[in-house]
Amino acid sequence: MTIRWLLATLHLLALGIGLGSIFARGYAAQHLIPEKSTQGLLLADSFWGLSALIWIPTGLLRAFGGFEKGSAYYLDSTLFWVKMALVIGVLALEIWPMVRLIQWRLRQRAGTSVDTEAAKRIGVISYVQTGLIVLMVLAATAMARGLDF
Repeated sequence: MTIRWLLATLHLLALGIGLGSIFARGYAAQHLIPEKSTQGLLLADSFWGLSALIWIPTGLLRAFGGFEKGSAYYLDSTLFWVKMALVIGVLALEIWPMVRLIQWRLRQRAGTSVDTEAAKRIGVISYVQTGLIVLMVLAATAMARGLDF
């Protein structure tokens, strides 16, 4: 019982960190002044990555580790598959910003200038991901209350 509670707590904390940080990354990217530091954007991105390192494993453990309702419950739920499709959408959208921001970090470490031309696009992608996460929460809460379609 305690492990279920701890996994649920970590999963929900990661949700809060993830939702806040992806929105903050979008905001920072949309309002980035090219001559100024990218520090805020990269900090938000770091918290976004940290949340994923907690969120994904705790979600997998809760669904398939025998700690919650059992994998059959999840696999038989239409809302679970909707939620997984949304997760895949968030992850697929993350590939381009992740590569770009890694390049920015490497350039900064090397002391070279960072081309922030992509910042607006990163912001748009981050806002779309924010919306997808909200939809994930809707699917998860409906599923937790026994709704299915």
